[in-house]
Amino acid sequence: MSEQSWGDDATIRTVLADTETWAVVGLSNNSARAAYGVAQLLQRQGKRIVPVHPAAETVHGEQGYASLADIPFPVDVVDVFVRSDLAGEVADQAVQVGARAVWFQLGVVDEDAFDRVRAAGLDMVMDRCPAIEWPRLGPSVPAQG
Repeated sequence: MSEQSWGDDATIRTVLADTETWAVVGLSNNSARAAYGVAQLLQRQGKRIVPVHPAAETVHGEQGYASLADIPFPVDVVDVFVRSDLAGEVADQAVQVGARAVWFQLGVVDEDAFDRVRAAGLDMVMDRCPAIEWPRLGPSVPAQG
């Protein structure tokens, strides 16, 4: 599988434009972590973010949950900010909870998980960052920050 196929422009556009609720796995109140800034950008673009972290912290004013299974409402996208060796399990959980898409952040790569998610009928983006892709491919609303 080529790196290019990990997130074709059409899939990235669809995920950015046609989703509302993003579960951000690995999001905490640590403002030095990439998840914190990306979640903030998603909020500014009108997305609802849902922090998913063992500490279940409230982040950016949104209630956190310890796991995807604990979220009591549907999520559209599971945005994964965990190490590659843990990401496959999160991707499988995303399929189980009925997410429409899975997004692995820059540096998060698991080709087997990518294949499983696609085989389950979900959109999948891997080794990409919404903060980079939004200005390039996102909806007509300009990225801020």
